[in-house]
Amino acid sequence: MTEPHDGDPPDGLGLTPAEWGMWQAFRTGSTFDLRSPNQHRNDPTGPHAWGPERSVRARVLALLLLEPPAAQPGRVAALKLNGAYVTGTLELSGGTIAPFVELRNCRFEQEVLLPESRFTTLRLVGCAIPRIEAARLHTEGDLHLPRCTVDRGIRLTDAHIGTDLLLNQLVVRKDRYGRSIAADGLNVAQDLQAELIESYGELTMRGAHIGVSLSLRGSKLRNPYGRRALNAPQLSVERTLYLTPAGLTGSPNSTDLSGLSDLSGLPYSTDTTPPYGIALPPTGGVRTQRFECEGGVRLDDGRFGDAIDIDQARFTMASDQELSLRRVQTPELRFMCERQQNGRVVLSGAKVVNLVDKSTSWPGPGGLAMAGFAYESLIPRGHFPLARRLEWVAAATPEYAPEPYEMLATALRDCGEEESAREVLLAKQRRRRETLPLVGKMWGYLQDWMVAYGYRPGRAAVWIALLWGVGAVFFSSHQPAPIKGDEGPEWNAALYTLDVLLPVIDLGQANFWTPEGRAQWVTAVLVLLGWILATTVAAGASRLLRRN
Repeated sequence: MTEPHDGDPPDGLGLTPAEWGMWQAFRTGSTFDLRSPNQHRNDPTGPHAWGPERSVRARVLALLLLEPPAAQPGRVAALKLNGAYVTGTLELSGGTIAPFVELRNCRFEQEVLLPESRFTTLRLVGCAIPRIEAARLHTEGDLHLPRCTVDRGIRLTDAHIGTDLLLNQLVVRKDRYGRSIAADGLNVAQDLQAELIESYGELTMRGAHIGVSLSLRGSKLRNPYGRRALNAPQLSVERTLYLTPAGLTGSPNSTDLSGLSDLSGLPYSTDTTPPYGIALPPTGGVRTQRFECEGGVRLDDGRFGDAIDIDQARFTMASDQELSLRRVQTPELRFMCERQQNGRVVLSGAKVVNLVDKSTSWPGPGGLAMAGFAYESLIPRGHFPLARRLEWVAAATPEYAPEPYEMLATALRDCGEEESAREVLLAKQRRRRETLPLVGKMWGYLQDWMVAYGYRPGRAAVWIALLWGVGAVFFSSHQPAPIKGDEGPEWNAALYTLDVLLPVIDLGQANFWTPEGRAQWVTAVLVLLGWILATTVAAGASRLLRRN
């Protein structure tokens, strides 16, 4: 083989007409379009065969990218293909690819191998690819895979993306290990947009770092083959994780886009990364698609700089699967999804500032765990009465635990809802009472009945007034005998009753009279009830003082 001359291909390469056209288009940086005039034959995932007139060998692509010919004077070389059939395996492992690369609506016969390669910008748009191997891939700019169909998974382990990673409308199926996208250790400098994707298998992002936001708006994650559909412990997102609906922009309202290979005329199809992805926040009159997940979700130990936004999402789980947010940290958790029928929501050890939620989003008893869950303020969306909030805490504590009640009371008190906070602490005492032995339960019921464990001190005042009145009436007709004849004070039935009823306080009556018979029993009952009321109120007051 001789050396190429003035950008011509090497002798003996035997370029086909399609490859020759691609070679010349590369030198001018123009798009080489191999699509058929018949649009139905341009779908890369369709049943129609693509003949030699559209075929280019993967080794020719690799030669163009790894040993590029000189550009035409005044032009910038770039590989831009549309509607090509790439035969063979595209092997670029470990290579450095300087030219801009954009392949649209192409069909690949075999997998694309990119491990440890370096690109400026790589865009594969609307392509059908058996598999993408891109572990430790580095790009200076974007990596785009929107509207691609990948049958045997994508591997992006430890990849570094210099700006944005765009996966919108990607359809990806599992590899031999059951993973659809393996992106453990992935580092994306800016946004990761994976909106309206369909994932069949486990999407794994363990230890990944996203420099701005991670959007899964409107996506469908399904993993009937394993335990989790999204496995992303220790995920770090500098701003917000979105598990929310996507507005289907350009709303060809009910139009089915799945069979179209060229969507360049649609409003969201551009040559640049859209600022918010292809799916804008839903507005009135715009058709939307919710985020759906079939299988467990694991976000344990994650860090999210702005928020975790779970709005209108639908989680379908088996009884042994979880939506796990153990030990996550974020300023705001927006939990407004549909209530799942099976599985559990786990918030144990999580720390958030604002909890934004709906009463209809939380699961029932046995479906929620939040031991050690800390939040500072509650921002309910819609009607969320205190009784329902107490059911929320009870659902998370099948066995009595004081921390969830105390956390709720603290949050309510900080919001100025002192009365509601006392109701929560009263509910805590009633739950605790069920764990006590019989004597403790009886004492608890008595405290609850008389003064509501001291959280309703007004009830104690009512009891004291009632007992005082009854005692005063009784002793007005049953005057006890004086202890020392005429040395005592003048008899006063009301003051005597109050003196024996109130412990500690001495009103100068009780110590000068000796009740006998029925009066003695009435005095004993008043003393006993007075001490019960006093100790109960004191216990309640001390609890309030400790909380304050």
